[in-house]
Amino acid sequence: MKYYIGLDGGGTKTHCVLANEKKEKVHECFGGPANFLMLGTEPVSQTLYSLVKECLQKGNIRYGELESITIGATGAGRKIDADRLESEFRKFCQSKEFKPRNVFVDSDARIALEGAFSGRPGCIMIAGTGSILYGKDVKGRLYRVGGFGRFIGDEGSGYMIGKKGLVAVARAFDGRGETTIMQNLLLQTHNINTPEELISEIYKNNFDIASFAPLVLQAANQGDVTARKILEEECDELLLHLAAIKRKLLLNTIEVSLVGSLISNPNFFSNLLHERVKSKMPEIKITAPENNPAMGAVLYSINKLAGLI
Repeated sequence: MKYYIGLDGGGTKTHCVLANEKKEKVHECFGGPANFLMLGTEPVSQTLYSLVKECLQKGNIRYGELESITIGATGAGRKIDADRLESEFRKFCQSKEFKPRNVFVDSDARIALEGAFSGRPGCIMIAGTGSILYGKDVKGRLYRVGGFGRFIGDEGSGYMIGKKGLVAVARAFDGRGETTIMQNLLLQTHNINTPEELISEIYKNNFDIASFAPLVLQAANQGDVTARKILEEECDELLLHLAAIKRKLLLNTIEVSLVGSLISNPNFFSNLLHERVKSKMPEIKITAPENNPAMGAVLYSINKLAGLI
């Protein structure tokens, strides 16, 4: 029996799945973040190796039975970066006296796309810490929209929503903006109540900006006008992503699967996105993913070795 491991390495956690050649899940586990562009390749390789080792031990699988490992990682969208992670991961494995037969590295969006439609044409929209839209046409050609990172992109993401929420709080502190419920939520959750405290947390204590996004959603649920305006703006940004991919794919109807807690779970933001897609873009059909991204990485392995991608 041949076995395959798929890893979905995100900005906050990594999901690992071990499956057999029949595409049956044998074991799954979770670990820390895998954004190697921010954390470095060595600690990320340690995280990935630990998860692979756990899967093999729990599944009672020998190294020789493992056909391949596919890593879908945040930050691996460019080939030069993907190749670097692959090389460093192989070196780390070899330092542990493990030489994996096949290692593939691609973006987290790519494996999510493979999993969502089991290789068929479609689009995957990811809105977690960051954001990107990935699509595949009937000829298997790949297209992407967004994915430029938090400095010049990530519209509709947790980072952008969190940042805009904190900007609104800063403006409210100064009197440059309206008072917002988000001020009280920031005080309740982080004990921040002054401009000085906010500045210190952001610039000295490495405040997790994306973690503020759920509080923006909470404020919007409570009727906060400022929070709702932020979410409406970011929803429109995601609609621009969809309009752009539609022009690239040239399909009459496009299936789109949503990934990331911001848009895949019921909340003010995801509900707004569904409503606006339905009313403004009827040619877009939002569908549930058939498989999670980690399982998508397994399917990627199988299809890659079969020469299908």
